[in-house]
Amino acid sequence: MYTLIRLGIFVVVLVVLLLTQMTPWIAAALAAVISLCASYIFLRKPREELAAGLYEARHGEGRAAKRAPEKAGSDEENEDAVVDADTAADDQPGSSPR
Repeated sequence: MYTLIRLGIFVVVLVVLLLTQMTPWIAAALAAVISLCASYIFLRKPREELAAGLYEARHGEGRAAKRAPEKAGSDEENEDAVVDADTAADDQPGSSPR
């Protein structure tokens, strides 16, 4: 959400600057600086929430992220099947070591 708000601020400032007949590349650079300053001043709380969430995700604190359910024939199931077949072949008498 924080990123979308920052992007929105940039777009609004860019459009305003372009409507004033400013050179496009100068308008883009100036819009980037203005939106950076505005987001630093006015978006303190969302920025801190984002930083805390990234910190928790990086350091494994808090609750674990939910995983999507596995699909039939997924990589994990295929890997398990190969390992099980390999283990069964190694357990048979007369099999050669690798």
